[in-house]
Amino acid sequence: MTRGKGCGHCPGSHTGERPCLASATTKARSWLLIEHPGPWPERVEELAEPAPIAEAVRAARAAGVRPQLIRRPGRRRGTPPIQVYAAFSRGTEVWMEGRELADPAELAELDLGALAAGTPPGFGDLVAGPVLLVCTHGRRNACCARTGAPLARALSERFDRFVWETTHVGGDRFAANLVCLPHGLSYGDLGETEALAAVDAYLRGEVVLDRLRGRAGLPEPWQAAEHFVRAHTGLLGLDAVAVRSVTGTSRYEAVVVAQGTRYRVVLEAVQQSAPCGPDCEENLGTYVVTELTLLNEAALV
Repeated sequence: MTRGKGCGHCPGSHTGERPCLASATTKARSWLLIEHPGPWPERVEELAEPAPIAEAVRAARAAGVRPQLIRRPGRRRGTPPIQVYAAFSRGTEVWMEGRELADPAELAELDLGALAAGTPPGFGDLVAGPVLLVCTHGRRNACCARTGAPLARALSERFDRFVWETTHVGGDRFAANLVCLPHGLSYGDLGETEALAAVDAYLRGEVVLDRLRGRAGLPEPWQAAEHFVRAHTGLLGLDAVAVRSVTGTSRYEAVVVAQGTRYRVVLEAVQQSAPCGPDCEENLGTYVVTELTLLNEAALV
């Protein structure tokens, strides 16, 4: 078996030395989740069998949809039916469809263009409950399997059908990683206690700022601006804070609306040192806030 890249002991981002805020993957607004028990290759696009799933993965990537292979913690069926989800998140516009396939070849029926554009493709029924993805992709990074697999099992004991193991979600250095769909909320550096708190909050329509990496699909400065305004106001509702605009390059100026109140947020991008050697090169940047001021009490139209 091919071993994933080791990451040694990655210090917790919650210490403040290497914060994980604004590190959610920026290229994932549209998601395609396909049940496949494994083995998983180091990169999903290298999957060869089963051919219909491999073809769907490559087609999704070409269409601008993020494919993820998923499997149940501890109980993995190796034959159809297989579970498939299509999900989309753009601000307050979120939805998810789900369907069990008797034959993986049915994946060819999915309108990937519609999914990429944020239009429900009608591939399956709308799914009200969340999908909780825990990265356990050991061939991509050994820490993801070492920390993610136990976390997935622990979460499944309480949240059962909502929980799936998944392939790489970005941010290996923040393992264990959790993504909450359909909103695309990403958490990192999780132990069982922190993960349970994050999921409990998500089920009641809120976020937890501790260990929150950000909202996938948004540029990192947008994620950072939202985080800092939430921290300043204490507003945790999923839709309570919205970033309206961000300008700049290494120094950014954002306008953020929080329950009818506008804020100006000035951010700077800074670099962190690699926590565990040259094999841990992702997400070395972070953001600091240099100014956060009230603009007015009127919401933007």
